[in-house]
Amino acid sequence: MQPSSNKKASRRGFLWGAAATGAAATAVATLPNVQAPSAPAVAEDAPPPPERGGGYRESEHVRRYYKTTRF
Repeated sequence: MQPSSNKKASRRGFLWGAAATGAAATAVATLPNVQAPSAPAVAEDAPPPPERGGGYRESEHVRRYYKTTRF
């Protein structure tokens, strides 16, 4: 005869497996309807990258971030 804790563990495993199977079935059913996002537009005025690495540029995104960190 098996201890009761072993029965609880097997029930939990079954329920986790059932939940995972349901999630996987939902994903498979909805993924064919999902379209890949289009490629982002590349800024043409961006300078070429430096030859030896680095290349930090203060872009608009970086300026907005810096504004949020000010007191």
